[in-house]
Amino acid sequence: MEETGGASAYGASLAGGGFDFFTFVRQPQPIVRILSWIFALVVFATIATEGYVNTPLSVEVKCIFNQNDSACHYATGIGVIAFLACVAFLMLDVYLPFMSSAQERKYAVMADLGFSGVWSFLWFVCFCLLASQWAKTHDVNGIPEDAARAAVAFSFFSIATWGILTYFALSRFRRGVNEVSIPTYTEAPPDHHTPYPPTYAPTSYNPTPYAPTTYTAYPGSVPDMHQQPPFTPNSQPPADAGYQPPSY
Repeated sequence: MEETGGASAYGASLAGGGFDFFTFVRQPQPIVRILSWIFALVVFATIATEGYVNTPLSVEVKCIFNQNDSACHYATGIGVIAFLACVAFLMLDVYLPFMSSAQERKYAVMADLGFSGVWSFLWFVCFCLLASQWAKTHDVNGIPEDAARAAVAFSFFSIATWGILTYFALSRFRRGVNEVSIPTYTEAPPDHHTPYPPTYAPTSYNPTPYAPTTYTAYPGSVPDMHQQPPFTPNSQPPADAGYQPPSY
């Protein structure tokens, strides 16, 4: 299913969106897958209902493609498996947008790519086998020729539809790898040549010369009573000039 906008991984929007049935069925991949489902149904249903007839001389039924039972068994097996696979991959297309893990989506897309590619080749082998065996069928009395031609034709149509599904799966896988590999944020490498970005260039710094501040006494201030007087050496007390020692 293709998404035209928003974040996506492997061709589907990221988990969290709702499912719109009408938008889903209008996408190219689901349309081609439904056609492949119808073509596979026509091939195996035609062979299962009208692919075996008996001859007038025998009651044993034989394949209408040159009485080669292997051709009928091969076409029936390929058709049944393709029928079931289309249903499974349609459900996977619905569930894919709800997968939150890109790794799970990768495995789902890889499974779709591998199966579609293999079944394109197997339908080619089925067409070649049925066409060659029908060309070798000479006695067509009692054989439903329209059923045989329908099986051959829709085998050829299945080659085209499964080839288109292979192309869609491959495109989704490549787109998913590119989407997952793109980082959401990349830090710019540091520029060692420019010291500062132009918008953040620092302004020039001009220091001002330092001038010490002088303090003057406030006029009329009260002297500090707690300030000690300047230090003066203690002098000897003056001798009493009028003192005369007693005479004995």
